[in-house]
Amino acid sequence: MEKIYLALVDTPGLFASIIRKNTGISYVHVVIGLDCNLEQAYSFGRRNPFVPLIAGFEREELPVICRAFPTARYKVMSLDCTLQQKKSMEAQLGELYHNRFKYHYCVLGLPFLLLQIPFYQKRHYTCSSFIARLLSENGIKLFHKHFSLVTPRDFYELTQTKTLYEGSLENFLHQGGCTYESARWENLYES
Repeated sequence: MEKIYLALVDTPGLFASIIRKNTGISYVHVVIGLDCNLEQAYSFGRRNPFVPLIAGFEREELPVICRAFPTARYKVMSLDCTLQQKKSMEAQLGELYHNRFKYHYCVLGLPFLLLQIPFYQKRHYTCSSFIARLLSENGIKLFHKHFSLVTPRDFYELTQTKTLYEGSLENFLHQGGCTYESARWENLYES
């Protein structure tokens, strides 16, 4: 059994506060990673963490995000998958990243999301709708609704995941990611 990683992110900002208000949780962004330290992590969001207006498909650069949002909080979770599913997602993410400037954030879909009306605009996603669709296309069906209606709250409420880390991004980077945290928790259970 292999694992992929999901990170829920809490960052400050006007757009984040609107998402927070509508979802009822502090986490406003979802990231998918191929490793527990999120060195290979992708999402739909700001192309540059310092510029909120330009968004699309990007590889998450945690040190840059930490500089832009020093108070950012992360919840990193693992999700079981097969080796074939992981390799397929890795290939898809690589292809998407290669063509990343053809993909954009789905601003037009936000009112439809609030009204709970499925909406899809070609090559446009929110962070959560993209990950929900990617997982579903690879046989990991976690949600009983159209991918465009999935929000960070849906990922927050998943029972199929295991939390590896929850805390500040700064501490996550300082301690070396989930590798340290997972070992620490495993040692506590063995004692």
